[in-house]
Amino acid sequence: MELVVGRVAKSHGVRGELVVEIRTDEPEARFAPGATLRGRLARSKDVRDFTVKSAREHSGRLLVFLDGIADRDAADALRGTLFVVESAELPPSDDPDEYYDHELEGLTVQLTDGTVVGTVHEVLHSAAGELLSVRAVEDKREILIPFVTAIVPTVSLADRLVVIDPPEGLLDPE
Repeated sequence: MELVVGRVAKSHGVRGELVVEIRTDEPEARFAPGATLRGRLARSKDVRDFTVKSAREHSGRLLVFLDGIADRDAADALRGTLFVVESAELPPSDDPDEYYDHELEGLTVQLTDGTVVGTVHEVLHSAAGELLSVRAVEDKREILIPFVTAIVPTVSLADRLVVIDPPEGLLDPE
């Protein structure tokens, strides 16, 4: 399964530098000079390998130079490109409370009393933190659950289960 580690937002300047939206916890490793990135081009099934020439943070954004991308036109052509890795290539996490998004997707979500709420559809990353997007069993609506220990006390990958203890009103449809 391919996992996205970054997305080209736009070009920066006239020398081919790219603004990359980071979608990995390890940007310093993924975007290190000399690293090879597999890029899935926007609106295409084509995949192309790129080598990182340099990367730097600027005003809270990651700016990346890639070998062979030397001007604004070449950089603009990469807008929307997704940099991906295979999930099988990822090392297991050392922290028992850390999970890759793909490990959580598809897990059953239930309340502490055993009532099934739904299934984790995806993990959303926001400025305020991570949210579990849960597809409700009863009416298929989306429920957003903050992925914090106070609300999600238990995650069992072995049992394919997420146990939640939501505050009052979190699961209400209104």
